[in-house]
Amino acid sequence: MAVAERQHLAHEKEGSNNQHQNSVVPEAGSSHQLSAWRTEKMVVLRVALGLLMVVICPAVISQQDGTPGSNTKLQVDQINGTRVDSLTLASINTDFAFSLYKELALKNPNKNIVFSPLSISAALAVLSLGANNNTLQEILEGLKFNLTETPEADIHRGFGQLLLMLSQPGDQVQISTGNAMFVEKRLQILAEFKEKTRTLYEAETSATDFQQPHEAEKLINDYVNKQTQGKIKDLISGLDKDTVMVLVNYIYFKGKWKTPFDPDDTSESKFYLNNRKSVKVPMMSIEDLTTPYFRDEELSCTVVELKYTGNASALFILPDKGKMQQVEANLQPETLRKWRDSLSTRRIDEFYMPKFSISTDYSLEKILPQLGIKEVFSTQADLSGITGAKDLSVSQVVHKAVLDVAETGTEAAAATGAKIVFLSARINPFILSLDRPFLMIILDTNTQVALFLAKIMNPK
Repeated sequence: MAVAERQHLAHEKEGSNNQHQNSVVPEAGSSHQLSAWRTEKMVVLRVALGLLMVVICPAVISQQDGTPGSNTKLQVDQINGTRVDSLTLASINTDFAFSLYKELALKNPNKNIVFSPLSISAALAVLSLGANNNTLQEILEGLKFNLTETPEADIHRGFGQLLLMLSQPGDQVQISTGNAMFVEKRLQILAEFKEKTRTLYEAETSATDFQQPHEAEKLINDYVNKQTQGKIKDLISGLDKDTVMVLVNYIYFKGKWKTPFDPDDTSESKFYLNNRKSVKVPMMSIEDLTTPYFRDEELSCTVVELKYTGNASALFILPDKGKMQQVEANLQPETLRKWRDSLSTRRIDEFYMPKFSISTDYSLEKILPQLGIKEVFSTQADLSGITGAKDLSVSQVVHKAVLDVAETGTEAAAATGAKIVFLSARINPFILSLDRPFLMIILDTNTQVALFLAKIMNPK
């Protein structure tokens, strides 16, 4: 196979740092600079980052070659029908997000959880372009699509449009998402597969020599380092020489609170891990906060929405003491819809939230089978849409995520500020403190899609 050339998308706008990144191999000397932020004191959700890596290796060599079934082929130039609208796709993605969350919570009890359901579902949707027959059906149904209601072509059209909407340049919220395929340079992949992934998902292809594993690791790690603004420096190590393809999906989010906290009001306070244990954490606070709020008596939890400047917001779900499992058991799209529809503006006299930075690393090949995605990891895998033969399977699906809520101070110049407040005798002030385990969902408000889902069990 000839060395795969970089694809350059027609709509690329030089200098924009909110769009898809199209060069798989980072160019020497280029630094992806973030937009300048205002210099007043603020609290920023500095980074929310999701990254998925799918490692594809040869399957059992003795399997007979197969040709892709025509009934499952997606002809890019013949995509017709109604695209899945963003709200429907958001609901399906939420269903997948909560299903995956429950499995992660089951396998990681009492641990922090953070992942990007959009990153995972988008990468698996790209992979499904190379799948056929039962393997294809398992992937799409595992992503919670009903294939009798939604044709495969419409699924991909919907994903493509959603990713395009999220990547529109803006000066408020930064969302950057993209896909890249690192393909063994000796592997003959079908031109149709390459074209479908590029056209529908803007996935770029880079020829890679996996027989030189250290060089291959550096190529992939440099790409990941660039796209994640240096947050993940060494994604992979110890690549197997059997690897013939690595699919990477990333999503990067940066937002600024619409109502900022003052770092001077941050102080050490207790965060209660359970009834017996607590840890000291930096607790941010804000007085007289007016924000969307809902008290869910049925599920014994409190829901607060903090908005970012721009088209994004964060939902914080604080279960009553001892009610976390009850809330988790009821996580479903209808629950999220009820919470959002029930929010109403409320004044909170004092609001407290911990400053935290958490990261996670999951091997999803052990988790996804619980959602029905099994065959792609086995010798029965049918990824014949990639090479035209049933000779590939997925050996690893690695997901890394980082969630960083932190303060930034004034820039360069010195400044002095004094906060003057009216002295008043508050009667029964309404105080809300996220001082025990809580959930956090970051939403794109244009599409209603969940970008990140997290459980903060211990901010430290």
